[in-house]
Amino acid sequence: MIIIGITGTLGAGKGTIVDYLIRERGFVHFSVRGFISREIEKRGMPVNRDSMVIVANELRAAHSPSYIVDCLFEEARLTGKNCVIESIRTPGEVLSLKAKGSFYLFAVDADPYTRYTRITTRNSETDRIDYETFRANEAREMTSEDPNHQNLYRCIKMADFVFSNDQTIADLEAQVAAVLDQICK
Repeated sequence: MIIIGITGTLGAGKGTIVDYLIRERGFVHFSVRGFISREIEKRGMPVNRDSMVIVANELRAAHSPSYIVDCLFEEARLTGKNCVIESIRTPGEVLSLKAKGSFYLFAVDADPYTRYTRITTRNSETDRIDYETFRANEAREMTSEDPNHQNLYRCIKMADFVFSNDQTIADLEAQVAAVLDQICK
């Protein structure tokens, strides 16, 4: 059993990698976004990027920087199957998951305008924003000295494998397949 964590910039292709892992490799999916969305709904808040950041940071501050992924890791471990946890956003999450063993962190990135175009096409509840807001949201999540806050830059630097998603879905899937052939021997 292996567990793969996915990190990366906004709209870079994290979901595309997850879809491939589920469809082609039989991985079970666990979503940080889903975990946080359930908590937001319990609190009666609107499900948007601001609520996601606020609730995630509050949960991490109340419990630990790795609280959310630790909960998801335990659920994944109980399946006994290969699993993917999407979306890793703090260095504390990375450190905790790596300490558990049989864990690999995948990171994905792409050109900012390409990523913005993708999110407007995806049109989820957190994606209905203009380009300036998109860039401001990403800047807010890229770095932080607070261990309970998002630091995508550092997470990407901590990744075992980094994928560029500036081409086609098939190209990204081929990159992922090559890595899986190495680690799933």
